[in-house]
Amino acid sequence: MQAALEEAGITRQDFSSGRGRQRSNRANSDVNVGRTERLVSGIGGGLLAGYGLSTRSLGGVALALLGGALVYRGISGHCNLYGALGVNTAPTDNPNVSVKGGRGIKVDKSIVINKSPEELYSFWRNVENLPRFMNHLESVRSIGGNRSHWVAKAPAGTTVEWDAEVYNEKENELIAWRSLENADVPNAGSVHFTPFGGGRETEVKVSLKYDPPGGVVGSAVARLFGENPEQQISEDLRRFKQVMEMGEVTTTEGQPSGRHAAAGS
Repeated sequence: MQAALEEAGITRQDFSSGRGRQRSNRANSDVNVGRTERLVSGIGGGLLAGYGLSTRSLGGVALALLGGALVYRGISGHCNLYGALGVNTAPTDNPNVSVKGGRGIKVDKSIVINKSPEELYSFWRNVENLPRFMNHLESVRSIGGNRSHWVAKAPAGTTVEWDAEVYNEKENELIAWRSLENADVPNAGSVHFTPFGGGRETEVKVSLKYDPPGGVVGSAVARLFGENPEQQISEDLRRFKQVMEMGEVTTTEGQPSGRHAAAGS
């Protein structure tokens, strides 16, 4: 045991002083590769390295180096490319989190609306109102208590669905929600309603985090086709402002969109 610790660069004195635990915590924080990926990397890297060395050629040396890198990835659980991209496929310690730490897309957007926090909170808290200004949603249906069922549009005319719950709220100030287990798109978000301009207006701030199908790579591909999450949320908030201030959503040309959404109806 002691020899193994010394190989890892951890001495008995490190443990007595607490430094061993600190090093272990740092090592864990660097792990950004999931267990299955680590296993595949280790086995595949070993086979690739062995094959590369057996060829005794320049190309074989390159394969052996690549195999060695994969073996290191499997043993250490760390991928430099993942680190640069902000990707983390390692499991978190909290199974109740909708979107695992280090994964998914996070968006923060805000807008000022000429309505009181009470009016805006009341309209948003009725989750069945959300598709009126969130174009990517087909429907949101309350299923009792603080839970609801969501159906959202997906590429190629398909849909994705999930159940969600409001897990934290403060009347006229905050609504926070998260998807439940087995969601097609794990997500979590919150909306804050803060008095603005001497109380005559309200700043509405939305924070949203979600893990799109295909993960970070899937999101990057989606952006190529115009599905930019930041732009979507900005447009959703713009439509929310129009619904609350004018009673309907208008197009960018100022003409009615044909989708009337009276705030009080």
